[in-house]
Amino acid sequence: MVFKARLCVGEGAVRFLGAPGSARYSSFVSGADKRVLVAEDDRVTRAILDRVLRNLGYQPILTENGRAALTALVRDEIPLLVTDWNMPDLDGLELCRRLRAPQRKVYTYVIVLTVMSGKSKYLEAFAAGADDFMTKPVDPDELAARLKVGERIVGLQKEMRQMQGLLSICMLCKKIRDGEQWVPVDSYVAARTAISFTHGFCPDCFRKEMGG
Repeated sequence: MVFKARLCVGEGAVRFLGAPGSARYSSFVSGADKRVLVAEDDRVTRAILDRVLRNLGYQPILTENGRAALTALVRDEIPLLVTDWNMPDLDGLELCRRLRAPQRKVYTYVIVLTVMSGKSKYLEAFAAGADDFMTKPVDPDELAARLKVGERIVGLQKEMRQMQGLLSICMLCKKIRDGEQWVPVDSYVAARTAISFTHGFCPDCFRKEMGG
């Protein structure tokens, strides 16, 4: 017996996908998320990274420091992060540590940029949770290769989450089994991803509610 689930899409879908032409909307339509979050306090370097990433076919999202980047990542699931090491308020390594907190369920691939070099710096960055390490100035070809690796890693992470995500759903109330409890779908998803929900009616349900 086959059961088909129907998704009722209201204004929440527009808020989630964004307007046509936005980075999130384009990523959804194309099937590949090409967004890269940049955390860089130096205006010139930030502008260079913006141009380089656009030339490579990515959709850069620019922030001026680690705290702004963290806020963006809490609000949205952005797959790739290029961050400077030394920044005011919240530096690149502290940003890495917070992204690797055990309670965070989504994975962001992190490339740390710095003018520093040497084995001790590599080890310090990796210990903080960085996936990769590049010295400034950034070489576009090298950055492109490292971002491709990041895309593969994030893709594998998503596949693993999907494989682990076979869910038991009640046929009547549509709640999901979470251990010994049954919880609403939106509560289950919101607790495990960066997605937030608004609620509305699809046209069919609206007509039913209005008695039409």
